Amino acid sequence: MGKSKKNRLEAAGWRVGDAAEFLELTAEEAAFVELKLALAGYLRDLRVQHGWTQTHVAKQLGSSQSRVAKMESADASVSIDLLVKSLLTLGASRSELGQVIGQAA
Repeated sequence: MGKSKKNRLEAAGWRVGDAAEFLELTAEEAAFVELKLALAGYLRDLRVQHGWTQTHVAKQLGSSQSRVAKMESADASVSIDLLVKSLLTLGASRSELGQVIGQAA
């Protein structure tokens, strides 16, 4: 959000903060959420980059299209372990995963 928009909202009586503040997350919890979102986003980006459908990715992973959709949206039922294993199965390198993790920090 831009500074001017933030100032306008605060001037109108709104309290402006981020999701971590709203949810009262600890720094560790917020970092975990950011990491999971980054991995889920990378899965989606990798799929789109290759022109794959969610159904195609699901077949490669031995899963379902709905599960891939949940993975891409970082659903609560999806673990970071599952995201990492899936990315590796789809051809992501450890170096690429390291970059994603590093950018999430």
